[in-house]
Amino acid sequence: MPWIPALKSTARSGFALERAVTEPQAALRGALGVALVLFPSLALGTPALATSAALGAFIAGTATFQRSFRPRPVLALGAAAGLSASTFVGYLASPWPVLFVLVVALWAFAAGLAWALGPTAGIVASTTVSVMLVVVSLTENVGQAARHAGVIALGGIVQAVLVAVWPVRRWGAQRDALADAYASMADYARRLRQDPFAAFDPEALVTARNAAALTPHQARRRPAELSGMRQPMERMRPAMAALADPRVGAAEEGPQRDRAREILAAAAEILDAVARSIRTGRRVTVPDRVYRSMAVPAHGPVLSGPARQSALRLMGLLADTVDSLETADDDGETAGGGRVPGHLPRPSVPELLPIAAHAVRHQWTWSSPVLRHAVRLSAVCALSYTVGSQLPLGHGYWAPLTAAMVMRPDFSQTYARGVARIAGTVLGVALASALLFLTGTSVWLCASLAVICIGCNYLVIRTGYAAVSLFVTGYVVFLLAMDGAKLVDTAAERIAMTLLGGALALIAYAVFPTWQTTRLPDRLAEYVRAGGRYAATAVDAFGRSSPAGRLAVREALLDLRAARAELVTASRQAAHEPVRHQGLRPSQLRGARVSMAALGRTAMLLEAHLPASGTEPAPGAAAFAALLRQETGRAAEAIRLDRPVDFSAVRAGHDAWAAQAADDPAAALVLLDAGFLVEALETLQEALAG
Repeated sequence: MPWIPALKSTARSGFALERAVTEPQAALRGALGVALVLFPSLALGTPALATSAALGAFIAGTATFQRSFRPRPVLALGAAAGLSASTFVGYLASPWPVLFVLVVALWAFAAGLAWALGPTAGIVASTTVSVMLVVVSLTENVGQAARHAGVIALGGIVQAVLVAVWPVRRWGAQRDALADAYASMADYARRLRQDPFAAFDPEALVTARNAAALTPHQARRRPAELSGMRQPMERMRPAMAALADPRVGAAEEGPQRDRAREILAAAAEILDAVARSIRTGRRVTVPDRVYRSMAVPAHGPVLSGPARQSALRLMGLLADTVDSLETADDDGETAGGGRVPGHLPRPSVPELLPIAAHAVRHQWTWSSPVLRHAVRLSAVCALSYTVGSQLPLGHGYWAPLTAAMVMRPDFSQTYARGVARIAGTVLGVALASALLFLTGTSVWLCASLAVICIGCNYLVIRTGYAAVSLFVTGYVVFLLAMDGAKLVDTAAERIAMTLLGGALALIAYAVFPTWQTTRLPDRLAEYVRAGGRYAATAVDAFGRSSPAGRLAVREALLDLRAARAELVTASRQAAHEPVRHQGLRPSQLRGARVSMAALGRTAMLLEAHLPASGTEPAPGAAAFAALLRQETGRAAEAIRLDRPVDFSAVRAGHDAWAAQAADDPAAALVLLDAGFLVEALETLQEALAG
């Protein structure tokens, strides 16, 4: 879209507020952590020392609210360690202006690269730049700098201890992720009743899998009801799809369709009950009428063939899931005495170092959004600090502080946060200054107002960035006002520096952008390649029936989900960018995604009927799988190079296979589904040619 509509769209999203508040207890705990270091530091030390302690506690507390599945105390301690290091290193370089600007630039560059490890690491790393700029202005010698670094670390330790001794919804993030996944399965079952070809969004399953990755410490303490619950859910998905699909499941109309709808409705109720049980930690309660509706009718089975097989598999998985919740005890064991399944390993903090190095090396290319963000952040922080320090306004650090807080690797977030930050900061400075003008600048009053402000910030931290900016700005103003600065002058100076930093951040992205629009062909190519690999692996499992084949199908499915997630994210970001689509029109992208969804759904039908180990191989399946993998790989390369896509070889290969194995019952089902795969690929070809 053009620049003006793009800017209007991002500005509206920046001001958007959601009706979502944090747990009041969590907000109170975070504010208490700030108070526990702010007031003693103020009583025993100086206002400057108390400011550093409060900033450390504030950032460490903010880290515990991030969307991460790591233990919250670890997040607080990690943030405090980074803050302490940044402030001490910054002070050592502060006597020499040129050296300090260089240190700011290098630290900002490293903070930008931290996005390679994920949003949580990137956000926390950005705050270390901001706190470095503030605290350096409060210290006068190395001893003071060390004390300030120490109290900052103390703030993180206090927040970590509070989280450990006052847990709010212990394992709440993991519970919510798994419960959301089961709720999404319940919604899918309901939609299949009305639309047997309903699309399935695996985002909730991806989040649940990320939540299931645990450190050894977490694994020893995981609640029993969170153990081994994902695998049955994953196996329900293809069973439900196969039951609902009239091509391989229940007939499109008649008693079979009515029976399939009845089973899917009961499955939805059970899945909702499971989701509630996981979310709350209470026992699962399913009405008896639901179980009765799933029992075989008195006049005998209605479903037959693959449809009956899918229904029985679904019923068995539902029963196993409910039984596992009802029999699990607090020791992580089932009533039968068996141990629960293992867990996905999450690296510990020391083990993250080689992983971080590998992630940074992977992003070390000029086309990487992370590397370009690091360069932008470094240049803007250095430039805004230099310009701000030369202006006769004072508080020059406020400009790079604003830039560091708003800049993100993508256009939409940077501009949305930039506008929201500017508006929130201006309003926050004005309101905080007016309040201090009316009440006075008593040190203890300022400290009390700061604690109230940060408590409100924690409460609305998920509401929107404009609200967060308002309270964070008030918090910082109250802290810095403890030294009795002139209110009118400091308010005007901070507003001016905020406008400068925000403007430089927005200009930097326009001058040196990273457009997701231009990367869409690459994302779609990877999606097509991953989809072809998943479909080919599922077909190949019929030609080489073995446990390894099932594992390969699972791995291919995870790769497909990752490729789809990257394409969806890029598409959302590209929708707000002021860039013309190059080589891939929006209509082509929409059609390609619909076709790939059909391909994935058909491969899911194959997954639902994978042969047992030792079953007679379907003749021709392995050869067709190799052809499918080869041709989808070629298509992916053609998409990347903006060339026509041609799947005629796949159609010819399927026709030859059908003629060769037409009378072989072992190949009947896989041949039928393979035909649907070919149709989906031909639809993809038409969509890209349109």
